[in-house]
Amino acid sequence: MNIQFNTSHKLHLCKLPILAIALSLLLMSLVSNRAHAQDRTITLDEAVKLGLANSKVLKLSQSKIDEAVAQYNQTKDNVLPTGSVSFAYDRAEIPYNKLAFGSESIGLPKNDNAYLGIVSLNETIFAGGKLKYAQQSNQLLTSISRLDADKDRDQIKYDIISAYYNLYKVLQSKKVVAQNLETIDAQIHQSQRFFDQGLVTKNDVLRFQLQRANVQLTGIDLEQNRKVINYDLNILLGLPETTQLNIDQIIEPTRELGPLNNYIDSAFSNRQEFQQLELRGKYAETNIKSINANTTPTLAASAGGYYVDVAGSPIPKIGSFITPVTIGLTASWNFSSLWTNKNKLSQAHIQRDEVEINKGITSDNIKNEVNQNYHAYETALDKIKLLQTSIEQAGENNNILASKYKSNIASATDKADAETLLYQAQINLELAKADAGLAYYTLMKSTGKLNK
Repeated sequence: MNIQFNTSHKLHLCKLPILAIALSLLLMSLVSNRAHAQDRTITLDEAVKLGLANSKVLKLSQSKIDEAVAQYNQTKDNVLPTGSVSFAYDRAEIPYNKLAFGSESIGLPKNDNAYLGIVSLNETIFAGGKLKYAQQSNQLLTSISRLDADKDRDQIKYDIISAYYNLYKVLQSKKVVAQNLETIDAQIHQSQRFFDQGLVTKNDVLRFQLQRANVQLTGIDLEQNRKVINYDLNILLGLPETTQLNIDQIIEPTRELGPLNNYIDSAFSNRQEFQQLELRGKYAETNIKSINANTTPTLAASAGGYYVDVAGSPIPKIGSFITPVTIGLTASWNFSSLWTNKNKLSQAHIQRDEVEINKGITSDNIKNEVNQNYHAYETALDKIKLLQTSIEQAGENNNILASKYKSNIASATDKADAETLLYQAQINLELAKADAGLAYYTLMKSTGKLNK
């Protein structure tokens, strides 16, 4: 009995382990890619919290606040007494050590040693209030830095909200595109069947196919926009760049508007820019007081102790050293500041006036910004109401023409136009809802209440 082996089969069996390894590696690659490109559905509140927690800009703002606090603490330290201690050793070599005074002479040693120790303590009693004004100025600058951080926080939150709503608009538009493609595919199938039966022309079928191609082009543009916005939002939130974000359903804007003046008053109370200008005005006034203090006398107290030893050994011995102790008051007045200070004072007054002028400009800008955002939100709400009516009308019109087209009463062109109108109304409504939501947050930002 002869048993023969098929060599080709043997070759295939040998390749099986290699094939299995390749398939395993491919599967692992797909799983890895999936892990690197995870889908994540995120709410607006989650996005804002995540973005604020991971913001590098806010970390830098906090660093600036810490720096301002450190500078303020330094000015507080300037009020404290100053003290110093020193100890010195000197050795003198005297090659020519005799002095002749007529018939008499004085002989000095060939060399000698000297030790000198000094301890001093100084305290400024009065300096025209300059130290106090320096503390006030730095305290005001610290408050301004904190307002800068609040302003950065508002801007980052608004950027996150804006990107969130823009991504929502794109995703909703993509849903409408998908729904329309499904509808058009059904129409193409039906028109092809009518064409086969001789009820419509080939041109009618081509019109639906052209309509489908145009909708697909819109879908391609939307996908490109989605990728860009998704990437930007990942950066803002500190997420991996490959994360595919899905937007949780947003709440439709139903907030009623109050009187415009209420929003303007809120902006003046809460906007960081206006609060900063108030603080800068106080800073300018403090600076004027500090410059005026330059013309006043100063009074300082001091205490000092000295150790003077002429012995060769650094160890003190009775009779070889003295220890004078001094206590004193020093009054000084740089009276030249009476004529050199006036130009500094003039500059300080100009800076104070510039702050007041800037407050007026900022006030006008805030009013204009709030007014513009108020009416933008009002318009967005009106658009939603109008578009909801338009969709009802467009849907009814589409149903009528669909029925007429099936009965061969309406043309394919009329049917395509009706679907286009409904498609456009659906897109416009979704965009209007998102625009209204973003317009509301824009209004809140302009009134300084975005983080409140």
